[in-house]
Amino acid sequence: MHRLWGSPVVDSGTVIMSDTLTPEVIGRRVDVSGERATVLFYGPVPPVAGLWLGVEWDNPERGKHDGSHEGTVYFKCSHPTGGSFIRPNKANFGVDFLTAVENRYVLKDGPEEDGKEQIVKIANRPVETIGFDSIRKQQSQLSTLQEISLRKCAVCCAGDKGAIAKACPNVREVDLSANLLSAWGEVVDIADQLRHLEVLNLRDNRLRFPAAGSPPAAAAFPALKVLVLSRTGVTWAEVLRCAEGWPALEELYLESNGLSISERPADVLQMVKLLDLSHNQLIDENQLFLIAYLPRLEQLILCNTGISSLHFPDAGIGCKTSMFPSLQNLVVNDNRISQWSSINELDKLQSLRSLSCRRNPLTEGNGEQTAYRFIIAKIGQLQTLNKCQILPEDRRGAELEYRKAFGNEWKKAGGHQDPDKNRPSEEFLAAHPRYQALCLKYGAPEDGELKTQQPCLLKNQLLALRIKYPNHLDQKVLEKQLPDSMTIQKVKGLLSRLLRVPVSDLLLSYESPKMPGREIELENDQQSLQFYSVESGDCLLVRW
Repeated sequence: MHRLWGSPVVDSGTVIMSDTLTPEVIGRRVDVSGERATVLFYGPVPPVAGLWLGVEWDNPERGKHDGSHEGTVYFKCSHPTGGSFIRPNKANFGVDFLTAVENRYVLKDGPEEDGKEQIVKIANRPVETIGFDSIRKQQSQLSTLQEISLRKCAVCCAGDKGAIAKACPNVREVDLSANLLSAWGEVVDIADQLRHLEVLNLRDNRLRFPAAGSPPAAAAFPALKVLVLSRTGVTWAEVLRCAEGWPALEELYLESNGLSISERPADVLQMVKLLDLSHNQLIDENQLFLIAYLPRLEQLILCNTGISSLHFPDAGIGCKTSMFPSLQNLVVNDNRISQWSSINELDKLQSLRSLSCRRNPLTEGNGEQTAYRFIIAKIGQLQTLNKCQILPEDRRGAELEYRKAFGNEWKKAGGHQDPDKNRPSEEFLAAHPRYQALCLKYGAPEDGELKTQQPCLLKNQLLALRIKYPNHLDQKVLEKQLPDSMTIQKVKGLLSRLLRVPVSDLLLSYESPKMPGREIELENDQQSLQFYSVESGDCLLVRW
């Protein structure tokens, strides 16, 4: 068959064009020397003779203009340099799915090579390849494949009806990222033949989705659990329109689509546990209310959306919100969160256990570590922060530091050590919703704790401590002055030399006269005495 262009025809797996241009070429995806583009125009471009394709490149730096030539607008681009005119014979319109699979997975050795010993080099060492034939044959059995990766394989369509189902009946995972699929219908035609399909990656395919009023989506994805639609150009309305065909979907990735959440999901996405909306700059905190009642949503990823605040107005101070009832993991890296009120609001989420909030104004600068400790103190149920587990001693140290840091403010606002006189203002409670709970947990801060520190003076950094040995009462009580920045590991080293006991045998804790009856373990060797809020007058307890 002669190779021309126009309406698509599949010949031996390769999509070619008929000799008459038709409107079907508009919107098709093409590959030109490794760069992908969308066809937006076909026809003559005077004064140069012949037919041209007008394309908009995925990479706008590849183009030369916006679709205009010598004052005539032939097509319109979303970027001023995103367009080019190319000859049709320069465009690769792609191959069907099964041809790409065979090209990728079927190794065609000549019969004279079967069973032959071959020598290849692996890590510069010669290796005999006897037995490699069986591996090749196993890989060539398409019927046994469960995972298929066709990234950048120029797949543009399903091909012959029923061919995929016959050749690949057991496939469960397919990566079709960065191919030449141009319409959602082409995806449906492929998936309809993969009845066990659970994972589908369509990233970097510029797809046309069904328009409003289109017939309901076919049930082509009955087993699909993970779907990646990042950088496909999908809108939120189109997601909801297609979601009827994803009844079992659990993970949905929608990064970098320029979308905004325009309506509440009704009877769709009800099984979704993970939703990634990162790099969609049109999303704001108010739009999140529209997805706040997805019943099974456990993980929400909102990196680089431009969100500056979070709030749940249905719940008052110290109460839990009914929104996001199952949300356990929230990721808000690279946003504009700058107010502590947003962190206070996160304590209202009843199931939140993990938070990642890197590179926000709130946590940047010299006080980054202090900010992270305050986040721990403000969100009582948090177990992981920025992918780091919060150990019991981390939480204890953070909460004690927070309680001490805002003690003066608490007193000025009406706080008091006497419970009958303890009436902090509503303004203070709004700014520090957990402060009262911390006072109940550790006791109200005493006046001695709240004296202003002068960290630049060495004498104010030295802690006067007593050292006791509960299991060795014959040992004399020591009095030492130690820097508050001294790590637990170095304290153990000092005591090891004094007591002639191996460091590995020493266990440290401390008591404070401000918290009678409480003994606080110093479990993390890398943390400092200051981290655990050890103060002058406290007593170190040493056991071995």
